[in-house]
Amino acid sequence: MFENKKIFILGFARSGYEAAKLLAKRGNFVLVNDGKEENFHDKVRIDELKNLGVEFFFGSHPDDLLDSSYDFLIKNPGVAIDHKYVVRAKELGIEIINEAEMAFRILSELKKTKLIAITGTNGKTTTTTLIYRILSMFKDGVHLAGNIGYPLSGFIDSIKDDDIIVMEVSCQQLENFKNFKPDIAVLTNISEAHLEFMKTYEHYTYVKSKLFINQSSDNIAIINIGNDEAMRITKDVKATTKYFSSKSEINGCYIKDDAIYYYSDKIVSLKDIKLRGVHNYENIMASIMVAKEFGVSDDIIRKVLSEFSGVEHRLELVSVVNGVKYYNDTEATNIKCTQIALSSFDEKVILILGGYERGQNFTDLSDYCSNVKAIVGIGQCRDRVKEFGDNMNIFTIVCDNLKDAFKSCVELADAGDVVLLSPASASWDQYKQCEDRGAEFKEYVLKLEDQSDCIIV
Repeated sequence: MFENKKIFILGFARSGYEAAKLLAKRGNFVLVNDGKEENFHDKVRIDELKNLGVEFFFGSHPDDLLDSSYDFLIKNPGVAIDHKYVVRAKELGIEIINEAEMAFRILSELKKTKLIAITGTNGKTTTTTLIYRILSMFKDGVHLAGNIGYPLSGFIDSIKDDDIIVMEVSCQQLENFKNFKPDIAVLTNISEAHLEFMKTYEHYTYVKSKLFINQSSDNIAIINIGNDEAMRITKDVKATTKYFSSKSEINGCYIKDDAIYYYSDKIVSLKDIKLRGVHNYENIMASIMVAKEFGVSDDIIRKVLSEFSGVEHRLELVSVVNGVKYYNDTEATNIKCTQIALSSFDEKVILILGGYERGQNFTDLSDYCSNVKAIVGIGQCRDRVKEFGDNMNIFTIVCDNLKDAFKSCVELADAGDVVLLSPASASWDQYKQCEDRGAEFKEYVLKLEDQSDCIIV
């Protein structure tokens, strides 16, 4: 399918690089276009691909660069769905896919593997990582792929028959899926998010449902029965459906008497799980259901759950300093994520809130602030954070940057409190990506550990 074709890759980044390399090795003509001139300075990767015959055009998107001679346009997931080349490709009848769809088509021609795909508004990275760790302890030949940072096309050549691929899938990837068909599809939950990219909530939920669209009755769909939207968009799936719930006992995976059960079998006590919060228990139940499809023992599951402390930047306990717990939840870029984070604590919380201004409604946090001792506002929307905090009668201050915000948190926190970076906002006003915000926060925490006087300088 992908041999001797002419292929236009829109967006370089990691997935564009891996796609170009794989396609060039298979004898295709490949042109990579990226509007960012700085990507052309990645000399090592550029030279590697040039040696394979890949051509580049960086810095702009000329109107005549994409024409009808191309067979495929492979779109980076981060490229807007109304980008002019995407619109142009549709007009010219050029098939628009992404790196993951392309890699799946090649893989399905070459190998007989089991593909597990996980999506959802929240929890998909934690769930993906947990499934990967459990299955890796169970058997060899388990691969971690997808939106979690490992493009599938980057390791197709190393995959063997009967291997298992555990793949996080984002809505941006799902947008251009056509043939993609997972053996096991997991939906953690659905809530309003990514509307700046998806344009409407209806389109967002439709795109999420595409994970199941090609499945048949011999495939498995694992769904959060307690999430109304997840149930709504999966009511017509053809796969064999199985469910988990944190709200009630069901014919599936559920919580009872402070333990997680798989059907009628007790798997693990909540007290023996390192992760905290109902949202994480839901992620764990989804992971258990996948593991049981492969016959993984309870002992293996319990061992992983007793050791796994979470994914970096997602409600990550960085350290405890002078009795204060410091949590990095920079990946909480929407209100729902911060609601989940706040509901995970019984302790008093000093909350760092705010960032890129995109009209997020902070009042939706009102019912989750009973334990919030103070709020420190940052970013473009910090004045709206201040207004929200004042209206809630919560002590609230604003700071120009995270460094000053962290200093304020240290001054406000008492032993037994939690300092929580869970901004309910993207980071693009001050950072290239939210991980940079989290890394800076962690740097301050670790620096605080080394200072007996607890002052950031």
